[in-house]
Amino acid sequence: MPIPTPEELRMLRIKAGLTQSEVARRAGVSQSLIARIEAGKVNPRVSTLIRIYSALKSFVEDELTACDVMSYPVVFVKPQTSLVEAAKIMWEKGFSQLPVMRDENSENVGTLFDDDILTAFMHEGDRAPQLTVADVMSDPLPIVPCGTKVRIIARMLGKGIPAVLVEQEMHVVGIITKSDIAKLLLPEYSRKT
Repeated sequence: MPIPTPEELRMLRIKAGLTQSEVARRAGVSQSLIARIEAGKVNPRVSTLIRIYSALKSFVEDELTACDVMSYPVVFVKPQTSLVEAAKIMWEKGFSQLPVMRDENSENVGTLFDDDILTAFMHEGDRAPQLTVADVMSDPLPIVPCGTKVRIIARMLGKGIPAVLVEQEMHVVGIITKSDIAKLLLPEYSRKT
């Protein structure tokens, strides 16, 4: 396990929406110690940093839900979208997959992966630009309710699922990818957000 820096602990605490007092209580240390660590005024033992990090990680996994960590609005394509247009969206946004839905926040009918596009262009040649998303899409991403705990989603994503859609009141309201979970749990991602 990487040893978190004081700044990484602070960023994780803020992302989790916890006060210094709440973190202190969960980690079994004083609030003033948390404040001094975050301010860089004390050089704590590695075991103390790990205990604080473990308390934050436990909170994230046990308390935060899908709606707390999802990205929104969901960028999606329709089945009739041209493959070329979908590829441009993926390239511009830096996505490796896109949900395929009939209309905004409606029926989830498939997923377009970058591998689907590559395979289509390799096998279809000159015909590929005439294809639509429906011609090459893969199975839909799983959907989880808004209240699903982050630890459950992390397990799903750890088993090879690239992303999950988040549903609230029968509408797709967000998406969670592996990087969304990593940003919460891995200290090294705190510097990048």
